[in-house]
Amino acid sequence: MSEEFKRAGLLLRTVAKLLDLIIIAAAVEILPKAGFFAGLAYILIGDGLFDGRSLGKRVIGLKVVSAESYKPCTFRDSILRNSTFGIGFLFYKMLWFGWIFFIIIAVFECLILLGSKDGMRLGDEIAKTIVVDHPEIKQEV
Repeated sequence: MSEEFKRAGLLLRTVAKLLDLIIIAAAVEILPKAGFFAGLAYILIGDGLFDGRSLGKRVIGLKVVSAESYKPCTFRDSILRNSTFGIGFLFYKMLWFGWIFFIIIAVFECLILLGSKDGMRLGDEIAKTIVVDHPEIKQEV
């Protein structure tokens, strides 16, 4: 790993994802007809925004970069790495089952992240990305 980048910890990644989920929940509530699709779009492309940062990652000071080149996450990378959460979100409208299915996916991703020596969850493995903590990013917000 490059000296310039430090791998982000589980707590910071979780807080950033929770902030993103709050944004998605707000979109679903505020925009009743289009909110679900806006939320799905945000889940899929969120990490491709703001030079590799979703809004939650931007606030926390994290960045998604390519594991090989350390370049910021692209929209393609974001769609690949968040496809697991996107699949879970598709079942959101199914009462109980949808929520439980989404939680199972989140727990599964967390377990893979904990077991990975490179700090990569399944979505990161698919897209070949890593989440890094970058001190200069925190100063921009």
